[in-house]
Amino acid sequence: MIAKPNSYIEHTNLRSDLIDRDIDQLIGEAKNHLFLGVCVPPFWVKKASRELKGSTIQLATVIGFPLGYQRTESKIHEMEFAISDGADELDLVMNISAFKSGMSWPKIEMAKAAKLAHEHGKLLKVIVETALLSEDELVQVSKIVSDAGVDFIKTSTGFSSRGASIRDVKIMKANISANVGIKASGGIRTLAQLQTFLEAGVERIGTSSGVSIMNEYKNG
Repeated sequence: MIAKPNSYIEHTNLRSDLIDRDIDQLIGEAKNHLFLGVCVPPFWVKKASRELKGSTIQLATVIGFPLGYQRTESKIHEMEFAISDGADELDLVMNISAFKSGMSWPKIEMAKAAKLAHEHGKLLKVIVETALLSEDELVQVSKIVSDAGVDFIKTSTGFSSRGASIRDVKIMKANISANVGIKASGGIRTLAQLQTFLEAGVERIGTSSGVSIMNEYKNG
């Protein structure tokens, strides 16, 4: 049994129909269970930052979500607003369209985003949407993420055909540098799943099922 699963969980709600009460609930649950962090849509970062003031819970938001094919300038502006509003961590969706077209631009974009994040003392995670990548492509992307200076590689948005898999994690782990962490997200709903991903080398778990996982842990 993994000790303190809450210390790996980013409690997440990225539904398009969430309202202010949902953010209040998310923050309250994060404080109650002492989750590592929360992940909210950009619109709600300022409110979440106010509610988290004085706590050690990290505030993450998404950039270029969920498809990643916005212009880099738009993503950079999103990051600037998120940082100004109080975000600690930025989860940037990779430009999969450009990558699959054989362009070098995704690496340039990641490097620009990493530079901005680090200048402000923030962490950058890059969502690579593993469901849309072949094994060979995931190997390439893992190396690109490492070379670009990103802090974490993240498996999924949760909006594609599937979420994280152990296969994905093993491929990433074998191809990223030692200073890059792995965040698994999408479809992780049980304590057993969380433990399996941690054993595979994941450092962060993005899930909307944090409360039920913790209840399972406390009642186990």
